[in-house]
Amino acid sequence: MTESMHWADQTARRVIKEKGSKDKYTVAAGITPSGTVHIGNFREMITVDLVHRALKDAGKKVRFIYSWDDYDVFRKIPKNMPKQELLRKYLRKPIIDTPDTFGCHKSYAEHNEKEVENVLPLVGIKPEFLYQSRKYRSCEYKEEIKFVLNNKEKVRGILDKFRKEKLPQDWYPLSIYCEKCNMDETKVIDYDNKYTITYECKCGFKGKVDFSKKGIVKLPWRLDWPMRWHYEKADFEPGGKEHSTIGGSYSTAKSIIKELYNEDPPVYQKYDFIILKGIGGKMSSSAGNVITLKDALEIYEPEIIRYLFASTRPDAEFAISFDLDVLKIYEDFDKCERIYYKKEKVVDKEFKKQKRIYELSCVSEPLKKMPFQASFRHLCNLVQIFENDFSRIKENYGISGKHDIERLKVRAKCVFNWLSKYAPDDMKFRIQKEVSIKLNDKEKEAIKKLVDYLDKHKRLDEKLLYEEFYNISKSIGIEPKDFFKVCYKILINKERGPRLAPFILTLGKKRVVNLLTQSI
Repeated sequence: MTESMHWADQTARRVIKEKGSKDKYTVAAGITPSGTVHIGNFREMITVDLVHRALKDAGKKVRFIYSWDDYDVFRKIPKNMPKQELLRKYLRKPIIDTPDTFGCHKSYAEHNEKEVENVLPLVGIKPEFLYQSRKYRSCEYKEEIKFVLNNKEKVRGILDKFRKEKLPQDWYPLSIYCEKCNMDETKVIDYDNKYTITYECKCGFKGKVDFSKKGIVKLPWRLDWPMRWHYEKADFEPGGKEHSTIGGSYSTAKSIIKELYNEDPPVYQKYDFIILKGIGGKMSSSAGNVITLKDALEIYEPEIIRYLFASTRPDAEFAISFDLDVLKIYEDFDKCERIYYKKEKVVDKEFKKQKRIYELSCVSEPLKKMPFQASFRHLCNLVQIFENDFSRIKENYGISGKHDIERLKVRAKCVFNWLSKYAPDDMKFRIQKEVSIKLNDKEKEAIKKLVDYLDKHKRLDEKLLYEEFYNISKSIGIEPKDFFKVCYKILINKERGPRLAPFILTLGKKRVVNLLTQSI
C-alpha cells in the first residue's frame, strides 16, 4: 500500500522517525488567553489535531496537550472587552487574577478559555487542557526553575547570540509577581542557589520567597517554552509565523533545549496567517476585530471547517471567506465527499489525495454510506422561499434518515446565518405577499399566457417551462429579458432572482399563480 502524501501523515512519519519508537507520543499546542481566541489561533489547534490523528492512524498512542498560558502577565486591554477602566487596574498582573468583565466566569482568563473549550468538541478536537497558572502556583516546576537559575550564565550566553545588546550582568531568567501589589514589575537582587530569591518591586516592597513553597515566580517565555518541551517530553509542536522568524522565540527555544537540556526539540511545523475575506479589516486580538471558531461555525459545518485546514498546508496562507466564495467552498467539500464515496470519478492519484482529506475532515469516522448532500446554493433559495421553515425545507427534499435530516438542519442553519449576515443583496429575496406592480398591456398579456400555461399543466417540467418563457416572449413581441424581469418583480419585487423555471417549480404552482394573477 502506498503511503499517504498528506502533510499530516508526512509529519507523523517524521515524528516517528526522529523520536524513535515510543509507548506514547506527545503533541502540544498552547496560547496566552490575553483576549478573544480567534480563528487564526485555531490554526495551531487543528494543525496539532491533524498530526495527532495521523499518528493514531499509524497505530500509535498519542497524548494531545493544550496549554493555557494563563499565568502570563496582562499587558494590553483588547478593545472588544467591556469595563475597560476596571481592566486597566489589572495591567501587569497575572491574567488568571484579572476579573471576567462579562460577569460569567471566575476570571478573565477562564472566560477566554471556556469560549474555546466549549466549542472545540464540535469540530472533533478534544485535547488535555493544561493550566499553567495552576502548575506554577502549585510549585510543580520548582526543580525546572532551580535548574535554569543555576545555569544562568549558560542561558545568558545562548540568549545573547540572538540579541543586539547583551543582557545586563544583574539579569536573572525569572519574573516574580510581587507579594504586595501582584504586579510583575520586580527585580531579583539575590539567589541562594537553592529555592530562595530576594527581590524588590517598583511599588517599594522588598521580600524573600522560597519558590519551592510559594509559586509566585515564572520563567520568561523564551525559557518557559523549551522548559515545557523537556518537562512534557513533547514530540511535536507547531509555531506561528512570528515565532518562526530567524532569531525569534523558536530559534532561541531550539538552542536552549539543545545546549541546556542536551535534548532535541520537538518536530516543528510553521503555520501561516489566515485572511478573512468578505468581512473587511485585519484580524487583531488587541483591536478586538476577530472572528472566532464559534463565529465561523455559524456559516460553515464542522466538517467544512476541518476541510479548510486539512486541504491546505499549514505553511500556506489562505482565506476563510464570508462572501460569495462560501458557495464554492461548500461545492468543493461536496465534491471531495462524492469522490470519497466513489460517486464522482477522478484519476487514482487525485482519489487518494481527496480520500485522505475527507477522512481528516470528518469529525468522527466517515459513514459507510454517502450522506445526503443539499447544495448550499439551492438551499439559499429554499430557505428564503419557505421563510426558514425547516419542516417545509425537509419535505422539499423528501429525506427521512436521522443523520441526513440532522445534516440538512445544520446546513440550512448555516445558509440562514450567511444570508442574514454576509450574503450580497442580489442573493437575497423575499416572496411577495401582495403585488402592487403596474404592467403595460404587453406585459399583462405575457403574464396571462404564463398563468394559462401553469393552469393547464398539472405536472410541470423545468425544461418545457423554460422553453415556454421564450415562446410567450416571442408571441407577444417582447424581449425575453424583459419577460424575466417582470416575473421577478411580481414574485420577489426585484429585477433579478434565482433561475426562474426551477424557482417557480419550488414555489409551487398555486403560490405562483396567485401572485401572477394579482398583477393582471
